Amino acid sequence: MNSPTGRARALSRRRVLLAGGAIIGAGAAFSGAGYGRAAPPVNKVLPTGFAVDAPWHAAAARAGFQAKSATVNGVQFSFREGPANGPALILLHAQQMDWFSYSRVLPTLAKSFHVFDIDYQGHGTTRVPNGYPMTAHRIGADLAAFLESVVGEPAYLTGNSSGGLLTVWLAANRADLVKATVLEDPPLFSSEYPRIKKTIAYRDFASSDKAVRHPVDDFLLFWINDSREFFDQNVFPGSSVVLTEAVKAQRLIRPGQPVELDIVGNDMIRLFLRGMDHQYDPRFGSAFYRGTWNRGFDHAEALSKISVPSLLLHANFSWTDGDILYGAMDQNDADQAMSLLRNGTYRRIDAEHVTHLDKPDEFLSITQQFFAAHP
Repeated sequence: MNSPTGRARALSRRRVLLAGGAIIGAGAAFSGAGYGRAAPPVNKVLPTGFAVDAPWHAAAARAGFQAKSATVNGVQFSFREGPANGPALILLHAQQMDWFSYSRVLPTLAKSFHVFDIDYQGHGTTRVPNGYPMTAHRIGADLAAFLESVVGEPAYLTGNSSGGLLTVWLAANRADLVKATVLEDPPLFSSEYPRIKKTIAYRDFASSDKAVRHPVDDFLLFWINDSREFFDQNVFPGSSVVLTEAVKAQRLIRPGQPVELDIVGNDMIRLFLRGMDHQYDPRFGSAFYRGTWNRGFDHAEALSKISVPSLLLHANFSWTDGDILYGAMDQNDADQAMSLLRNGTYRRIDAEHVTHLDKPDEFLSITQQFFAAHP
């Protein structure tokens, strides 16, 4: 078992904006040149709004991925399935994203795996019955039923953030369905109540809870408006209005499709906005805010039950306001997790929280090598 060492820093979704990762506005703010691509003409940004991500949609299609759905236990699961080129591999994205967050790694993974890229409950176009409980136990149990009925064989699993927590749940409770796991920066211990109150994520989830207490029809625009003070102070005054109008403009041009805004230069933030556009159920985030998502799901107990080979991939983290965690886990969290995993491997990665977007080549190398070592 490898032992985690060293300190690290992380950028939350909002801190990425502050750091200039998301470019919002007019003139120079439209430019994507700082992110390794030429800036599109200003008059093409809003009319297309799709130039950055279009090649990744095309690449997934060329790799053989198809949009599919399956109803299991009353949940209508939406997922992308690749060709059967190897053992089954399950991908579980981060909270407030959807299947497309994995678009940068799908073509390579499809060459040697049978990939199932799932929109789990509360995300994407997956639909749940009215009153569906947003808890790890219920979501995990229904995901297990999906693996049994649709995948039909033990699978490799990798999950990011909340998807990583669900991967822990599956490995701990349904080891018969799991060959090995890569836990991509899951918020182990830090998302448990009341500890979560000392994380930046708790501030983000406050918007979800507001939207549940006072229901809204358009969560994305609600979230932008609810965050307007942050945008005005850290991007530029009125930037929340610019972003709102960009969202509305693209919806007119591409009705019925989640927004993918070229004016947002950071992949993580752009796809985070996509994931919230009429796809995200704020009850999911509210459950974290209220402490009910993890009810009955003790992270330490679950980790101690995992027997399958598991790699803990730990991304950057830091602190703000003295004791507020920016990131999924601090070093103590990672150390504790590794002390509980009986068959665990630890890897630090100098990357943002969604490592498969920030450092896709490194994510691919780490994941493929680990799974190949555990046939």
